[in-house]
Amino acid sequence: EVQLVESGGGLVQAGGSLRLSCAASGFSFDDYAIGWFRQAPGKEREGVSCISSSDGSTAYADSVKGRFTISSDNAKNTVYLQMNSLKPEDTAVYYCAAILSLCTVGNWYDYYALDYWGKGTLVTVSS
Repeated sequence: EVQLVESGGGLVQAGGSLRLSCAASGFSFDDYAIGWFRQAPGKEREGVSCISSSDGSTAYADSVKGRFTISSDNAKNTVYLQMNSLKPEDTAVYYCAAILSLCTVGNWYDYYALDYWGKGTLVTVSS
């Protein structure tokens, strides 16, 4: 059984930090890249960041570049998203998903595995 479980969301003031975790079971991060997505109220889902263990590549949306950092602990089969300097615009439900391409692909967010999604964790940034 494949499972992805997000955790670490919560309520934080603008300028604060959170670290999200994505724990996988049933497959290895060595076999798939992992992407973080978010969906804010009334907005489309967007790709936030991606990490490929096979080549160590990472990718970030322009809106979070310089503020967010993605990393992985392959021994724990866990991917993290360190979010600093949070803004109210970052408020969203954050999801992780298996990605079927390398993160060097410009549109990596289009290559998600259909059934390899978590249920999300809510991040709320107050002003």
